[in-house]
Amino acid sequence: MVNRIGHFIGGERVAGTSGRTADVFDPNTGTVQAQVDLASTDEVAHAIEVAAAAQVEWAATNPQRRARVLAKFIALVNDEMEDLARLLSAEHGKTVPDAKGDIQRGLEVIEFATGAPHLLKGEYSTAAGTGIDVYSMRQPLGVVAGITPFNFPAMIPLWKAGPALAAGNAMILKPSERDPSVPMRLAELFVEAGLPAGVLNVVNGDKEAVDALLHHEEIKAVGFVGSTPIAEYIYSTATANGKRAQCFGGAKNHMIVMPDADLDKAADDLVGAGFGSAGERCMAISVAVPVGEETANALVEKLRTRIDKLRVGHCHDADSDYGPLVAASAKERVLDYIEVGEKEGADLVVDGRDLVVEGYEDGWFVGPTLFDRVTTDMRIYQEEIFGPVLSIARVDEYEEALRLANEHEYGNGVAIFTRSGATARDFAARVNTGMVGVNVPIPVPIAYHTFGGWKRSGFGDLNQHGPDSFRFYTKTKTVTQTWPAGEAGESAGSSFVIPTMD
Repeated sequence: MVNRIGHFIGGERVAGTSGRTADVFDPNTGTVQAQVDLASTDEVAHAIEVAAAAQVEWAATNPQRRARVLAKFIALVNDEMEDLARLLSAEHGKTVPDAKGDIQRGLEVIEFATGAPHLLKGEYSTAAGTGIDVYSMRQPLGVVAGITPFNFPAMIPLWKAGPALAAGNAMILKPSERDPSVPMRLAELFVEAGLPAGVLNVVNGDKEAVDALLHHEEIKAVGFVGSTPIAEYIYSTATANGKRAQCFGGAKNHMIVMPDADLDKAADDLVGAGFGSAGERCMAISVAVPVGEETANALVEKLRTRIDKLRVGHCHDADSDYGPLVAASAKERVLDYIEVGEKEGADLVVDGRDLVVEGYEDGWFVGPTLFDRVTTDMRIYQEEIFGPVLSIARVDEYEEALRLANEHEYGNGVAIFTRSGATARDFAARVNTGMVGVNVPIPVPIAYHTFGGWKRSGFGDLNQHGPDSFRFYTKTKTVTQTWPAGEAGESAGSSFVIPTMD
């Protein structure tokens, strides 16, 4: 019998009532391993009602006690790390070590959020005017929503939930219906850690659930990670309905390789950053930009040697460097892009289309694919492939490499490999991208800095995690106060002049 996954509302798992479901697949075999209920508008409204009722008491709980719940949650997740990683891996297809990294990067933001007592402190000015003090306080928004993607089913939900809950909000989490089991279990662990029932609810669903969140007046803020068209839709719809929104979309991350770079390190890092998790990362390197023909020729040869040694296989196989893509449609899309690249005239150095994993012939595997001499007018350069496909775009000069990164419509992450501090400093200052790596291929910032892309990779003024996350999930109230110095009944009379602090 196929496992049925419902929702998590009011501190417990509940069955869906919409009558609609979606299949949850094993990407290694292409077979159905579970069915997930898809929430109706009414079910989402019920979850929001439960969250709004629970939020009042949670907001009144002091930040230190809220932080203790998060600290207990971290311990519970670490106790279950192996089981959670294997569960995540089985639904997504990433390897177990990669799944552990997914969970760990989420926990790092929970660790940061335990600093809520400090992060929520306001400001105080004594004697701002004669006998007048001014102070500010940060208060929760109320009920907020997180709409999160399939490729990081633990990390992104935790990036959203940690700061939101620590700040005193209640949250409705709408994870991807492709791999919903880990978000459901994380919600249970929050309750086991002491989070009051109803403060965090998980509703599984599709566009109907998303639209219900975007249009419900009780939802005060929406955080999203996914493709750019959907990010733009969610941002515009949420803001049109008076909600705060931070929405992060697609990417086409460039890695500039200068002639003075350590090419062995560059090649090693490119293989990991380009093909890890089957390329299903918004921070994956998908375009390498070697500067100069000599650099390009050497880099391509080093990449070819390393790619030939990669092992693609079942996600639970300890020898696998990466596993299958998440869905049959994802595999089809990647294969289509490889065909497009051939037709557009790029040099197909390594072709991953014929890969077959013995014993898993129906799995959604695509081998590592390398294109050389890719030009900016090609679709494989312009569009996000989201698969194990790496393109080499050769340039003659540094300024041309910088221009490629600056002119691309996406601006999520970028990297430069060089031994020159001056070049690296110039690049970091001038590149039009939200996150920059210097000899670091995937520049995902640590939890107490902020994560966010520019251009069509990000919509909204505030980024994920770091101090921005607490700004996003709170509103600032400013109090100006004075106390009468004279006896009761004394009056200085009315003033009709705008108050000043002279």
